Order: sequence, then C-alpha cells, then structure tokens
Amino acid sequence: MTESQALMSTIYEGWHTYQALLIKALTPLSPEQLALSVAPTLRSIEDIATHVIGARARWFYKLMGESGEEFADLSTWDRQGMPERSADELIHGLETTWQGMQEAIARWTPADWQQTYPGDDDDSEPAIITRQWVIWHLIEHDLHHGGEISLTLGMHGLPAPNL
Repeated sequence: MTESQALMSTIYEGWHTYQALLIKALTPLSPEQLALSVAPTLRSIEDIATHVIGARARWFYKLMGESGEEFADLSTWDRQGMPERSADELIHGLETTWQGMQEAIARWTPADWQQTYPGDDDDSEPAIITRQWVIWHLIEHDLHHGGEISLTLGMHGLPAPNL
C-alpha cells in the first residue's frame, strides 16, 4: 500500500467511525426527541439527519449518476413537505447512503476520479467540481451537521456522540 493509499484509508476509516457514532446517537431517539432543536427557528435533529441523507444522495445520484433509484428517493428526504422520519428510517437512510457511497468510491478507477462536472454560478461551490471535491465536501458536511446533532442532544440533556 502506498503512502497515499494509507492516508485515504485512514480518512475513510475516520469518516466511517463518525457515521457509526451518529447512528448510535440517533438509534434510541423517540419522535419527540427527534423533533428537538436548539431554537424554534432552527432545524430539528430529524431535519438535520434528513439533510445529511438528502445531500449525500443528491451529490452521488444527481451529480455523478451513482446508486440508482433508491438514492433518487433519498435525495428528497429533506425537501419541503416530506413526511417525518423515525429513528429507524434515519438509520436506514444513513446506512444506505453510506453503503452506496463506499461502493462507488471503491469501484472508481483513476480515470473516474478525474471526471469533472460544472458547478453552480453562485460561488458556493467551485466552477468545476471534481469527485475529490465532492468527497471532501460530504465529509465536511457530515462533520458540521453531526456537530449540530451532538450540540442539540447535549443541550437537551440527552447522550450526545463523542465527536
């Protein structure tokens, strides 16, 4: 294994550990606990979790054409008017997106990693998006929103993942 491969393996292992901590924190939550937020105008725990799931699915399915119809469905979970999700459904969404992402990453060839996509014109993302950028963006996205979930749980006296 090259030094670069070892570094990537370490990064993915850390991301996987983070995923497991989020799942552990969400698993025992009741619908009332999933509805908790840090303020009435901010997202609930359930909203944050569906946003993580939706973003993963959108980047992989809508941008890169990965993971098929199940990701197409998951990509809408955080959109207006969608039903509330139980802890079991959230866990399923996190596990399904995780598995689909990891299968795609493992399958990508060096040529696949070089593929690019046009970005939006709103300065929130680069003009040309690479697969490397998508992976880093999803890692930072998971970290940010996992932190929100942890903070919300802790503020309400519930066990929070040790992130």
